[in-house]
Order: sequence, then C-alpha cells, then structure tokens
Amino acid sequence: MNGNDTNTIQYDELVQDALRGVIRRLLEDVAKRGLPGAHHFYIAFQTRHPGVEMPDELRQRYPDEMTIVLQHRFWDLKVHEDRFEVGLSFNRQPAHLVIPLAAIIGFVDPSSQFALQFQPPEPEAPVEGPRIVTEGQHADNQDGEPAGEDSDNAGTSGGVNGGTEDESGKVVALDTFRKKT
Repeated sequence: MNGNDTNTIQYDELVQDALRGVIRRLLEDVAKRGLPGAHHFYIAFQTRHPGVEMPDELRQRYPDEMTIVLQHRFWDLKVHEDRFEVGLSFNRQPAHLVIPLAAIIGFVDPSSQFALQFQPPEPEAPVEGPRIVTEGQHADNQDGEPAGEDSDNAGTSGGVNGGTEDESGKVVALDTFRKKT
C-alpha cells in the first residue's frame, strides 16, 4: 500500500483496487465468452496515465480523458493483471489501445444500471474513494457523454453517463463513512 503515512491503512486505495478487480474480471469473462445479452460497457480513462497506449491522433483529440464503448465493434480483447488491450474503430480507422486498470475513472453497464466512478488522485491531495452507483443511477456526467455506435466507439473528454436521466435512485458514496478531520 502506498501513501505518505505508514501508520494509516489506506482504505480508499484498497477499495479502488478491489473495484478495478471487478472490472478486470468482467473483461476477462467478455474476452472468453463475449458480451451476454444486451450488456455493453462505457469505460472512461485518463489518456495521460502512465502505460496508456493509443494512436497519437486519438491522444491529441482526447488529451485528458476518453470514453470507449465495448458493444458490437471491438476485437482482440486481452486482459492482463494490471491492464487490458482492445481493438476498436475510430472514424473507420482501426486502433489498438492498451489501458491500465489504474487509468480507469469510470465504468458503466447501462443494461444492468451499474456504474463505478473513480476520483483520480490530485497532486498532494488525498484520494477520495470511488462511488458505487446502482439501482437506476449512473455516474454523473461532467462535460459530455460517451458517443455510441454511430461514432465508431469514440468517446468524449468528459465524464461517464449511461444514458438515463432518472435521478430517483440511491447513490452510495464511500466517502460518507469516512471520519472527518
């Protein structure tokens, strides 16, 4: 466990690692069996995160964040312990992406109304834990929403939104249970 204070358990870091493990396991299942039923994933990630590999023209278009869609048109999905790689089409041009799990800042499966949103660490600031979003809710859309199939899996440099406007569900923020200092 990393952190500046060796006398403190870094629960936020442990929870984020565990939840990214859920994403890894889901992607492993998809790599073996394909996407079941109507399931599809929106995955938002930091494009500047160490280990992210993507074509230069995509990095120029999405210098900070990008959201990809794994639905109908993706190939060569390979999942490793700390990253995944996938082939996608952007403006009818094939591209190979390598995305470390630590670079993921949002994950949405709109068909099951399940979403995870991770707060990226800020320099010299404590990490705020991820939010678990279920029961009809999706992660808040900050600047835009991911493009769908019409845009060949291209995303926006914004937040994650699974496409529903229903705000009546419950959002459980792990930060709620954190001791205030």
